[in-house]
Amino acid sequence: MSMLSTLPFLKPIHLRSPRSSPGGQRRHTLPASEFRCLSPEDAVSVFEIEREAFISVSGDCPLHLDEIRHFLNLCPELSLGWFEEGRLVAFIIGSLWDQDRLSQAALTLHKPRGTAVHIHVLAVHRTFRQQGKGSILMWRYLQYLRCLPFARRALLMCEEFLVPFYQKCGFEALGPCEVTVGELAFIEMQHPVRGHAFMRRNSGC
Repeated sequence: MSMLSTLPFLKPIHLRSPRSSPGGQRRHTLPASEFRCLSPEDAVSVFEIEREAFISVSGDCPLHLDEIRHFLNLCPELSLGWFEEGRLVAFIIGSLWDQDRLSQAALTLHKPRGTAVHIHVLAVHRTFRQQGKGSILMWRYLQYLRCLPFARRALLMCEEFLVPFYQKCGFEALGPCEVTVGELAFIEMQHPVRGHAFMRRNSGC
């Protein structure tokens, strides 16, 4: 049994009732809303959303297409996509990190023995913004991390104007991040992830 099949908060929010054809036979329909880990086959869709979301604001993307494929091959279990009727509308990509704070190397490395989940990017398709989807996806992602026995905390870096958004998601600011991208500077933020045993007792993981 896959890990995702045991996690109720990654199952579809709801499924549309199967439609009937004129002859009375049911016709297959895609889930109206579905959450699942991403695969390398999703990389192009991920990059298209990310490119539109970030280039207009900062002029660059947190992850380029080859880097997206890199992480989705190495650690797909640390990603999460939100699909509406089979179409990707929002996503998170993460990897593992093994130090207290992020460094420049964290932008490209996955440390399999790490206990910190470095969230590289959260992005929502432009037609689905201002609907609270980013907050919902982050909540589901954090719930998912709590069921991974190796995850102890989540780390991310963001520009200062995004700090209030992540604070509302439960992150606390650790101060300026040593990572820079061109002229951009970032704030590093952290969210604790509770132990696996606790979640098994309290959330059905």
